[in-house]
Amino acid sequence: MDNWFTVEEIDAQTFAISEYKHWEETHCYLLCGRERAALIDTGLGISNIRKVVDSLTRLPVTAVTTHVHWDHIGGHKYFDSIAVHELEKDWLSVKFPMPLQAVKDNLTKYPCDFPAEFDIDAYRVFQGMPQRILKDGDRLELGGREIRVVHTPGHSPGHCCFYEPEREYLFSGDLVYKGCLYAFYPTTDPRLFYDSVKRVRGYKIAKILPGHHRLNIPVSIMDEIEAGFAQIEKSGKLKRGNGLFEFGDFQIQI
Repeated sequence: MDNWFTVEEIDAQTFAISEYKHWEETHCYLLCGRERAALIDTGLGISNIRKVVDSLTRLPVTAVTTHVHWDHIGGHKYFDSIAVHELEKDWLSVKFPMPLQAVKDNLTKYPCDFPAEFDIDAYRVFQGMPQRILKDGDRLELGGREIRVVHTPGHSPGHCCFYEPEREYLFSGDLVYKGCLYAFYPTTDPRLFYDSVKRVRGYKIAKILPGHHRLNIPVSIMDEIEAGFAQIEKSGKLKRGNGLFEFGDFQIQI
């Protein structure tokens, strides 16, 4: 197995599988129950994440999607069971809404020590039929472990966070992290993004598990992000095309 991925134990049944060697620093999360496991996102698809998952559990695994962007579905090709929100089913199974060359340009935006077997010319955005369609409020039962689907649109129409009531974990995807929060693509909506941040703040959260960059971030960053959006709204600039707003630990690009 190559050393592209870094595995960090969150608790005895929860693991972060990260791609720190790439500038996007993606995080995927393996959640193990008694009967089955969920892998929240599958990363860039640069290396085989299935080999890492198989080294951590023998349970049947479903790839659960926060949203259908290339850096979150790259390893879906290694799994037979895939779950995605209903609003992005067609992105996964019919047509991804962004040119392949734009994705490749993003992958190679900064120098990177890619694994020897990775061929950028052969890279494709995953396309396939999901086995489960997710809706807001759905529950993923893993056997003694329940994960709730929270539809949080804005970064993309079908973006979801996943909340675990027992541990008070929020798997926040691209809604909350330290870095640049993106709401400038044609398929994004800054106002919905703001609404989604306000929504997840209503949950009792002990730990945020983000989709990118620093793994250990304070729960208080949600307050800061909400305040950032409020400031942009107050200035009358909460609409796409108004540029990059700097807030220290994070930025908002709309």
